[in-house]
Amino acid sequence: MTSLCRDCLTVKAEDFDRCPACGHLRVVSHPALSTLAIAHVDCDAFYAAVEKRDRPDLRDKPLIVGGGTRGVVTTCCYIARLYGVRSAMPMFKALKLCPEAVVVRPDFPKYHEAGRAIRARMDALTPLVQPVSIDEAYLDLSGTERLHGVPPAASLARLALEVEQQVGVTVSVGLSANKFLAKTASELDKPRGFAVLAPDEAEAFLADRPAGFLHGVGPKFAESLAKDGFHTVGDLQRAELKDLIRRYGETGEWLKRCAHGRDNRPVSPNDDRKSVSSETTFFEDTGDLSVLEDHLWRLSVKTADRAKAEGVVGVVVTLKLKTSEFKPITRRISLHAPTQLAQEVFRTARPLLAKEASGRVRYRLIGVGLSGLSAYHSDGTDLIDPKVAKRAAAERASDKARARFGSGAVITGRAARMAKKDD
Repeated sequence: MTSLCRDCLTVKAEDFDRCPACGHLRVVSHPALSTLAIAHVDCDAFYAAVEKRDRPDLRDKPLIVGGGTRGVVTTCCYIARLYGVRSAMPMFKALKLCPEAVVVRPDFPKYHEAGRAIRARMDALTPLVQPVSIDEAYLDLSGTERLHGVPPAASLARLALEVEQQVGVTVSVGLSANKFLAKTASELDKPRGFAVLAPDEAEAFLADRPAGFLHGVGPKFAESLAKDGFHTVGDLQRAELKDLIRRYGETGEWLKRCAHGRDNRPVSPNDDRKSVSSETTFFEDTGDLSVLEDHLWRLSVKTADRAKAEGVVGVVVTLKLKTSEFKPITRRISLHAPTQLAQEVFRTARPLLAKEASGRVRYRLIGVGLSGLSAYHSDGTDLIDPKVAKRAAAERASDKARARFGSGAVITGRAARMAKKDD
C-alpha cells in the first residue's frame, strides 16, 4: 500500500489515515498509487469558482452563472446544486428551485485567462496534455518520475495545490491506467477530490452501477439499454460482443470495452476541441428576421471572442436554431479561408438565417459556431472578397480598444441600435 498526503505531499509505502508529517487528513491510499500515470483533471464548477474567487462575498451563497429567465444555466456552484440546480437547466426552473441564488452573466475572457494559467501548470508537468475543454484535460505522466523526483500521483497533488493557491479555483483528479477509468475516477470525489481506480478493480467496481454511469451513455441511450435488458454495467459485461454489435453497431463494441474498463486511446496533445460556439434562448419566441439577426450578431461577437482567446480559427460556420416546438435545425457552410472574426462569422451565417426565418416559424433559440479549427497565425487575404483584410484590420483595432478601455469603447452601428433597444 502506498499513501500520499495531498497537503504536504508526503509519500510513504504504508497505509495511513492521518499524515505522519503534517497531521492532516487529506490522504489518498492505494496499492497502485505509485505506478499509475494517466490522469483526468477537472476544475470544480469552474465558471462559478472564478466568480467566487473574484467576489468573496459570494463564497457561501448559491451562485448561478447564466442569464435571462428564458436562458439556461451555464454552470452553478455546489451550494446551488444542493437545491437541484444543474447545468443546461432552464433559468426559470433553476430560480424556482433556488430563488435566493445570485445570478451572474458569464465572463468568458476572464475564464479563459484562468484556464490558460491552469494549462501552463499542466504543461510544466508533461508534454502529453490533451485538453477536453477550458476547464478539464487528460495528462499522461508516464516517465515523469525521473524528471520531477516524485511519482505521478504526487505531481498531480502538487498541481492541485498550485492551482488552488495561485489561480484561486479547485480541481478534482482521477488517476488510473487509461483515459476512460481516469475520467470515471475524477467524478467520484468532487469537489477538491483525488480518486484512484486501477484496471484490476474496474470490473468489480463498475458491475453494480447503472448502465448510465458509463461516461458517454446519456439518459436516452440508458433508457434504450434498459428496454433491451441492460440495466447495469454488469449486464453489459456478461453480454456477448456479437449481440451488442448487432444491436448497436460500433457503439456496442465501445460499450463492451467500457464495461470492462478497457480503453486504448492515447493521451493526444493534438486532439484539441473541435468547435467554439455561443447560443441564447429568447425570453419570447420570435420569427422576426431583424430580431434574429440582432441576436446572431451578438453571438457572432461572443464566438469570435472565444476563438481569439483560444488562439484558433475555424473553416466551418454553423447556424443552430430551435423552433417553438423544440425542433432543432442546423445549417453549416464552409469558408474559403479560416477565420476568427465576428464580421466574417456573421456575414456567413446571415444568409443561412434568412432562408429559415420566413416569418412562418417562430424560434426559441439561436446559436452560431466555428468548427474545423486550427491555430491562428495571421489574417489571410480572401481573393473572392478583397475587403476582408480591411475588415480584419478594423476588427483587430476594435478588439485592442475594447481590451484597453472596456467593452463599450468601440461598438458597431448595429450594436449601438441594439443597446438603445435594450434600454
